[in-house]
Amino acid sequence: MHVLSKAVLLTTSALALSSCGSTSPEKVEKKVTEVTSNVEKLSNPVIPADKFDLSHWKITLPLDANDDGKIDEISVRQIQRFAHPDFFYLNEDEEMVFTVPNKAKTTSGSSNTRSELRQMIRGSNKKFKTHSPGNNFGIAANPKAEHIGGKLNASLKVNHVALRAGHPDKRPAYSVVVGQIHATKDKHIVAEGDGFGWGNEPIKIYYKKWPHHDKGSVFWNYERNLEKTNPDRTDIAYPIWGNTWENPANPGDNGIALGEEFSYEINVHNNVMYLTFETANHETVKYQINLADNTDVYGKPDTKDHPRGFEGDFMYFKAGAYNQCSTKDTEGDWYTACPGTGQWEVDQANGDYTSVAFTALTLSESTQP
Repeated sequence: MHVLSKAVLLTTSALALSSCGSTSPEKVEKKVTEVTSNVEKLSNPVIPADKFDLSHWKITLPLDANDDGKIDEISVRQIQRFAHPDFFYLNEDEEMVFTVPNKAKTTSGSSNTRSELRQMIRGSNKKFKTHSPGNNFGIAANPKAEHIGGKLNASLKVNHVALRAGHPDKRPAYSVVVGQIHATKDKHIVAEGDGFGWGNEPIKIYYKKWPHHDKGSVFWNYERNLEKTNPDRTDIAYPIWGNTWENPANPGDNGIALGEEFSYEINVHNNVMYLTFETANHETVKYQINLADNTDVYGKPDTKDHPRGFEGDFMYFKAGAYNQCSTKDTEGDWYTACPGTGQWEVDQANGDYTSVAFTALTLSESTQP
């Protein structure tokens, strides 16, 4: 329960200050934000923003606490003094924890639950709309981009993935996405007719562990940038450590155990996405792919992909726990029929959840490798 104590203390202090005639509510809000986001000066951090720079992130949680029928989002300003004791908090090792049950509130476009950060280039400046070029980046080939590329560095441990799936043979079972780049879904871009604006992902970083294996696998997927109804729109999986998602074989010593730390860097510089994956017990793995054409990581053109890749899209980074164990039971590879009651204590006891702890998370400008 100590996780929430700092947030409560700061809110109480803010209310006390706001009762003084010399301090406006706006100044109080600014002061609270400054205090909770000042990482260097806090020697005893208790909420994520005390330890991590969250000045350009908002978070989506598997909740509808205000009962408005929509999934809860915590804004850039709010997250500076926010924690949730179950789904987003700083643990005793000062790691930023993202936890999410299989069955909970989801976004309108997904059947998968998430406790996940979304990059907000604008910070707390709402002059720019969420999906506008001013709040997202493009590649150098995009003439409308206001921000070119960017870099995300993260170190983390996957501590738990869902233990049960109604369709264990479907590829997303027992897995979680811990980092990604997402393109904006924009009907105005779609209307331009160049084949962009579908909201696809040039990278999703996965961890998958079968229940009877000692270790799991880390891999990343590139999604062909096509409209949803196109049968060629699919994920291309590339191995990092262990297997890719369709392979049920035990990764053995080539895999990553639960609780074992690994790091990733996604560096989008000019038109190229450079990837670096590191961990203590395996060799470093690197990939690169041009996001302005349809050449794959091995230098071979993918004739089924968009010939201009993600050239006309605007994109943003995401990080956290995006649970791939959907409770939906229907046709389609994504619907794994994972069990869940919607009661957190019950689902936690049954192992029907995923949990990821980040030890580092940094946004920065892109760099030439």
